[in-house]
Amino acid sequence: MLEMRTAGDPGRSLRQAVGCFPSGAVALAATSGGVPSGFFLNSFTSVSLAPPLVSVCVQHTSRTWPELRPRRRLGLSVLAAGDIGSARQLSSRDGDRFRGIGWEATVEGSVFISSATAFLDCRVYEELEAGDHVLVLLEVLGCSADPTRPPLVFHASQFRALAAHTTERV
Repeated sequence: MLEMRTAGDPGRSLRQAVGCFPSGAVALAATSGGVPSGFFLNSFTSVSLAPPLVSVCVQHTSRTWPELRPRRRLGLSVLAAGDIGSARQLSSRDGDRFRGIGWEATVEGSVFISSATAFLDCRVYEELEAGDHVLVLLEVLGCSADPTRPPLVFHASQFRALAAHTTERV
């Protein structure tokens, strides 16, 4: 019989269990006075096609989310396999997160990481309290993608690239 562990730090056990599920690596960013502001997220998923919605989860302790929340538009970049350095830099708590990272901004203020594999131009649709995070639903206003560029994957607290295998399309 499978034994469930909850003793000690249940948050740690949950982090380890959820870490077994690979997730994408994304950057959420916008400009403020022409200067980019943003951060790395690995809690990103598609929610709805009609209306077009995606979601991200942001810790309540984030210092960057309060800067991004009021922006008219937010750029969500799905990072590519070669973006490990950018992901680490965008994850940092201090310093200029965008120093040395190629980025582009739209007239509306969305910021995109130039080397990413997909770009979603979004606006905040709704926010829901979710424990120590806020679940943010983003309405997708436009998007662009290059499916031939492999994505960066976050698994077991490490950045990884997908291995090239021949698989069937579903």
